[in-house]
Amino acid sequence: MNHDDELVARAKDGDTHAWRELYRAHAGRLVVWLGTRPSDDAAISPEDLAAEAWLTAAQKIHDFTGTSSDFAGWLFGIARNLAANSRRRSRRRVTQPSADVPEGEHAAGPEPALVARDWVAHALRGLPPRERDVVACIDVVGLDVESTARALGISPVAVRVARHRGLRRLREDQAQASTVSSRSR
Repeated sequence: MNHDDELVARAKDGDTHAWRELYRAHAGRLVVWLGTRPSDDAAISPEDLAAEAWLTAAQKIHDFTGTSSDFAGWLFGIARNLAANSRRRSRRRVTQPSADVPEGEHAAGPEPALVARDWVAHALRGLPPRERDVVACIDVVGLDVESTARALGISPVAVRVARHRGLRRLREDQAQASTVSSRSR
């Protein structure tokens, strides 16, 4: 019994336009989400992991059954597994970024989008892993509860609970930071 929607069926048949539609719908969110996850290897970027996830999805699309919306959860699940494998590999072979930065490299300062991404990653880093992953999937990249559950391999109820707890912690952390900031003035 086949439950694929038309877009997924076309992608399975190798339709490049279908793949392009799936990519447009999910690629940006996937990179943002991967950027919120911890990485032990500075040499592996979220873009690298996303590219590897897309390659794996293309190789395994015939094993997938579902709608184009379900595809997001499946793709994010692939990326989550690749990121976990990458973390395990990097713990076995520790690499550190080079301290040498060419002259004038940072003269203009960081781009605002990078500052915002770093702030979000920093805020989420303080959450327990499940809460961090759920908040990143739903509130950072815009996945729905079912796709998030599929991506993270947990139930929709667990997703809702983790999101509630994570957002509560973030509000508490923000309130505490505001109190500390106002006292130091």
